[in-house]
Amino acid sequence: MTVRTRIAPSPTGDPHVGTAYIALFNLCFARQHKGQFILRIEDTDQVRSTPESEKAILDSMRWVGLEWDEGPDVGGDFGPYRQSERMDIYKKYVDELLEKGHAFHCFRTPAELDQLREEKRAKGEMPGFKLENPALPAEEVERRIAAGESYVVRMKVPMDGICEVKDLLRSTVEIPWEQVDMQVLLKSDGMPTYHLANVVDDHLMAITHVIRGEEWINSAPKHILLYQYFGWNEPVFCHMPLLRNPDKSKLSKRKNPTSITYYERMGFLPEAMLNYLGRMGWSMPDEREKFSLAEMIERFDIQRVSLGGPIFDVEKLKWLNGNWLREDLTPEALAERIQQWAFNKDNLMRMLPDIQKRIEVMSDIAPLASFFLSGMLDLDEASFTHKKLELAEVKKALQFGLWKLEALRVWDETAITEALTSLAEKLEIKLRDFIAPYFVAISGKSSSTPVFSAMAILGPDMTRARLRHAVTILGGVSKKETKRWEKEFKKL
Repeated sequence: MTVRTRIAPSPTGDPHVGTAYIALFNLCFARQHKGQFILRIEDTDQVRSTPESEKAILDSMRWVGLEWDEGPDVGGDFGPYRQSERMDIYKKYVDELLEKGHAFHCFRTPAELDQLREEKRAKGEMPGFKLENPALPAEEVERRIAAGESYVVRMKVPMDGICEVKDLLRSTVEIPWEQVDMQVLLKSDGMPTYHLANVVDDHLMAITHVIRGEEWINSAPKHILLYQYFGWNEPVFCHMPLLRNPDKSKLSKRKNPTSITYYERMGFLPEAMLNYLGRMGWSMPDEREKFSLAEMIERFDIQRVSLGGPIFDVEKLKWLNGNWLREDLTPEALAERIQQWAFNKDNLMRMLPDIQKRIEVMSDIAPLASFFLSGMLDLDEASFTHKKLELAEVKKALQFGLWKLEALRVWDETAITEALTSLAEKLEIKLRDFIAPYFVAISGKSSSTPVFSAMAILGPDMTRARLRHAVTILGGVSKKETKRWEKEFKKL
């Protein structure tokens, strides 16, 4: 048997360090067994998926040092490797499940589903969708479909008993079937959900080992059941521990930068980043902290993975990165890396048009360009003192802007300008007053090159990180404030 592993990111946002972490372990496992590592794009969410996000994922995976044997950009014998290009395949398998009685058409509206969940909660039952006899008579299904009623296709799930999930790291995990809802397999727009597409694709692409985050353990019974319904052999499951913040909470962008491109923009070495991710829940047999990808593959053993939540500590990453910078690069090599990082012609050409308008001698360039080349800026609460707005209002304007920018699918000066100008109008704040704290958060000064242009040049990761940093400096947003502001933000 040829070992085949895969990583299957969704192109719906910034490329996450957690994706690179899981990809690294899939790659090492495949290479250790002389097998293949596949990258598949799971873009069934047609509303949020974008080509820009897919490109960012592929670029960031390659930047960090990961290469795949098959994928949307390199091809392979099991393509296509984008789920959006495999729609006809999924329809066939949905029809098979319906024909065998393992799935059913569900016409319930969101309001009816909410009511059903409330009734189940009142009885002390699990709130997920689950009924003893969920399927309607075939004649009624045909009548409703002919009438144009909206529906989804759900899978049938046992009402009681135990599902045994065999896991490479955890032996056997027992999950009661009463905790597993009747999962939607085909959405009302005709797109498959992750659960169906994931199982079908893994089978058709001959994936032998599914190495993924432990957040998928509770979904494993649905996947195992689908393998049984189709009469297929299930792969070996291995659920990796989740990355954690220093406070042991799940790694999140609100407490730690999570985008790979942020770390690239900060000037971390890809070798150090991959080295650090390799230390997340795993260790070399000789316990050394610094090692290359080749050394990790040579000595890799999945059984050395610890199930304790590995802590993603940026300060520890900086320390490790410093060792790589000092020990593995000659001054000549470091000069070349610095040039590649920020002082290449493409990057300079993005910065210089705005800077050139403001200089009289070339030595003026350094202070004007410094914020483009910096990480988090040295600011304090006093930096955000505003002539018209109270600090609480400044914090609110920055937080609302952050939410607005987090939702942007296209990142350029026009999109940024439209988003924040519209927000200022809805908040009934004059634009010059609204953007004043943005100048400070982004450049560290009350004036600089045009701030919307600066955001476009800095990129989404660094821009959002600096805005989060500014909100934190101003006291952060409490849970109570977050709930109140989110409601207000949605009404805008």
